[in-house]
Amino acid sequence: MPSAAPGRASENREPELALRAAGYGPGPAGSPHRYPVPAPSTANADERTESVPKKPRGHKGAGRVVSLPSHLRRFMVTIARNAHELTGASKKHAVKGIPLLNSQRLAVLPIDSYDLDSELSIVDRHDYQGQYDALTFGSWSSHVLANGSGADSDHAFRPHTGELALTELGEQLPGIMSLITKHFDTDRLQWARIFSLRDGMIVPHVDFLEFAEPGTRLQITLRTSEETLHSENDFVYHLRRGEVWKIHTTVPHSARSSSTGTARLSLCLDFAGADEPIAIRGDIPATEPVRIIERPEATEAELEELIDSGRDFTPETMRSAFRRFAALHFERRAHAATAFDWYVEAARRSGDDALVAKAEAFRAYCIEKRVFGETLDW
Repeated sequence: MPSAAPGRASENREPELALRAAGYGPGPAGSPHRYPVPAPSTANADERTESVPKKPRGHKGAGRVVSLPSHLRRFMVTIARNAHELTGASKKHAVKGIPLLNSQRLAVLPIDSYDLDSELSIVDRHDYQGQYDALTFGSWSSHVLANGSGADSDHAFRPHTGELALTELGEQLPGIMSLITKHFDTDRLQWARIFSLRDGMIVPHVDFLEFAEPGTRLQITLRTSEETLHSENDFVYHLRRGEVWKIHTTVPHSARSSSTGTARLSLCLDFAGADEPIAIRGDIPATEPVRIIERPEATEAELEELIDSGRDFTPETMRSAFRRFAALHFERRAHAATAFDWYVEAARRSGDDALVAKAEAFRAYCIEKRVFGETLDW
C-alpha cells in the first residue's frame, strides 16, 4: 500500500474549529504538524503534572470497520474518540468532546550544554540481546545504564527495592549519567536505559501489565530526526531533542522511525510510584509548542486491501506481516490498538483458525494480559 505523508484531512473540520476556539493553533507554515498543545507551566513539577483518572488497560476491538458505510465509520470514529477521556498539559485547555494527549511534556533540558556525541557513539556500538524482539520490528534496541543488579545483561524490566547500580555501559557514559543526576532526584529511580530506533518500530503495547502497580516513565530524547514519531491511543506526536516527557504507558502506545540514517536515541528513566510527581531541576523554557501530527482518514479501499492481505498469511509470514498493520496508524487517523482489530480480521480471511488464534493471542500479549517472563511462540 502506498504511504502518504501526514497532511490535513479534507473533511470534518469540527475538531479543528473547536481546538482553535480553545486557543490551539496550527504548526509552522507549511508544516504537517497541527494542534500544538500549549506548553505546561515551568513553575514546578507539582503544578505542571496532573493526575490522570485510571482507565481499563488495553482496548477491545472496534469490529469490522470496512463493512460500514463511510458516513457511519466516521461517526463511530468520533464516538470512539470521545470515549477516551484524555488530559493534556492543562485541564483548562480541554475541549468537551475533543480528546487530548495523556502523555505530558514536563520540561525542556539544556541538552546543548552537554557534549554527548562521543558517548552516543558508544551506545551506537553497544550490543543488544533481543529482550523485546516480540514487540519490535527493524532496528530497535534497549541499552541499560543502571538497574538493580548492575549487570549489563539484565535487560528484563521489573520493579526492585534495592539501590540503583551502574552497569558497565553506564560507567562509560559519565556525561549522560551527569545529566540524570543534575536534573532529576534519583531516590526513586530504578532503571536508566537508552532506547535506540532506526528504520523500525515498537508495536502498540501496554506497559506494566506484568506488575500490580505501574511506575512513572520519563523519556528524554538525546538524538532524533523528524521521521521519528510516538503514538498514544488516537494521537501521533514528535518528541524533540531535550524534551522531558512523562509517557502514559498504561494505554496502547507505540514508536516508529522511518529514517535509515542515524538512530534516534532516547533516555528512558523509570521511577517507583505513579502518583507522586518527579522533581526536575535546571530546565529551560519551552520555545516551541508540543508537536501533534494530524493524519488523514484511511479510505475504505486502503483498509480493505490491508485486511484482504490476510488471505496470504502463513504461520511463517504472519508475524512479519503485522509490521504493515502497525505502521498504518502512523500514516492514517486510527487508534493505536486498531492495528490488532485489522490483524485479527485479516487472519480470518486466511480461513485458518490457528492463525486467527495466533493473531488474537498476539493482541492479548501486547495490550491486554501477560505475565513477567512470558514469551510469545510464533
